[in-house]
Amino acid sequence: MKKLRAGIFGLGHLGKIHLKVLKEICSERDDIEIAGIYDSKKESNESISLENNFQINNSPEDLIAKIDVAIIVTPTSTHYDLASKTINAGINTFIEKPVCDTTEEATKLLALAKDKKLKVQIGHIERFNPAILALDNYKLAPMFIETHRLSQFNPRGTDVSVIQDLMIHDIDIILNLVKSKVKKIDANGVAIITDKIDIANARIQFENGCVANITASRISMNKMRKMRLFQKSAYISIDFLQNTSEVFRLGEGTSESSIALTEFEQGNKNIKIFYERPPVMEVNSMKYEVNKFIDAIINNDEPIVTLEDGLQALEVANEIVSLIESGSL
Repeated sequence: MKKLRAGIFGLGHLGKIHLKVLKEICSERDDIEIAGIYDSKKESNESISLENNFQINNSPEDLIAKIDVAIIVTPTSTHYDLASKTINAGINTFIEKPVCDTTEEATKLLALAKDKKLKVQIGHIERFNPAILALDNYKLAPMFIETHRLSQFNPRGTDVSVIQDLMIHDIDIILNLVKSKVKKIDANGVAIITDKIDIANARIQFENGCVANITASRISMNKMRKMRLFQKSAYISIDFLQNTSEVFRLGEGTSESSIALTEFEQGNKNIKIFYERPPVMEVNSMKYEVNKFIDAIINNDEPIVTLEDGLQALEVANEIVSLIESGSL
């Protein structure tokens, strides 16, 4: 079988990590190889190409002509222009989150990808976090969700607000879990260090009655990436930073995989509160998501995080930004 030829656009901090991961993937599977890289900074473009024995590509079009798979890790403002070029050229495309600056751009990309019948995956990496993967065997139907995603200040990512930079991770996961239309959003936030919103809180109400309370900050002293799910007969705690999940659930009888914490009577039944810590896969989230994208191309499957998913998360994120900005006028 002919190998897929992959190219990476953008070799900043995250792009270099993508390159390292892709080199590992290429050493482990025989269906993909790296055809080259492109970065708009000439010095980085040439030095990284020479360091890896790649032919130097002097423009995005040079690399596009050589590849079947594109990995776009450039600033968000360039995603639409670059992805429309790769998709128009018939190239399956991975786009780091957020998918685009605007929902109009993302909608155009979606129509183009459907017309070309191509695979497009958005880099919402937390979908591949071991803490989330550990819950695959659980029926998750939350009716209240609370998330905190706090980070110390880092100049990287400040081309967008904290909503598109950090909060969008939790928005994507919540939309994937709840699977209900958004009914109402309330939000507030403030720009403190940058000229974009640096700390924000949003309350999302869904048509099925679920409510999500989401907080994100990039000016915190300590890091935190936690999500708590409350549903009938269960409470689930997810720590994306520590890659662990905990489940507290009601049940009867005994369970080999659970610890019974306490027992009480409910009607004529003896109900127990069980504690479970689901086993976690030892997996590199970025490597796993890129491998899954390659699998989707080869097996003609739908990517795990589709362009539609990226568009929906962007719609909610941009509405939150709009609500905050309109409220601060």
